[in-house]
Amino acid sequence: QVQLVESGGGLVQPGGSLRLSCAASGFTLDYYAIGWFRQAPGKERELVSAISRSGGRSYYADSVKGRFTISRDNAKNIVYLQMNSLKPEDTAAYFCAGDGSYSSVVGGTGDYWGQGTQVTVSS
Repeated sequence: QVQLVESGGGLVQPGGSLRLSCAASGFTLDYYAIGWFRQAPGKERELVSAISRSGGRSYYADSVKGRFTISRDNAKNIVYLQMNSLKPEDTAAYFCAGDGSYSSVVGGTGDYWGQGTQVTVSS
C-alpha cells in the first residue's frame, strides 16, 4: 500500500519545538519532492515548506522562515520538519505531500498525501 504517514505532532507551549516526520511506505521517497502543508480551522490550506528530491532546493513560507527547517533522509525514507520558536498561530493540522515535481509541490499539489498530524501551540 502506497502511503505517507505523518507523526510528531502534539501540544507545545509558545516558544517550544516539535519535529514532524513524514514517512513513506510502499514507494521510494527519494523520487519525490515533499511539501509540508498546514490547515487551521476556518482557513485555507497553506504550504509551509518544501524540499526537492535531492534536498538541494527548499522553500519556506515567510511566516516560518528562520524558525522551521525541512530536511530529508532518503536512506530512511523520511522527511522531517523541525519547528522551533512555535507560536499560537502555528496551530494547525500538518500534512505532508509528495510529487515527482518540486514545482508542483511548491504550487500546492501532490500525488500522495498523508492523513495529517495535529500541532497545537498553547500555554
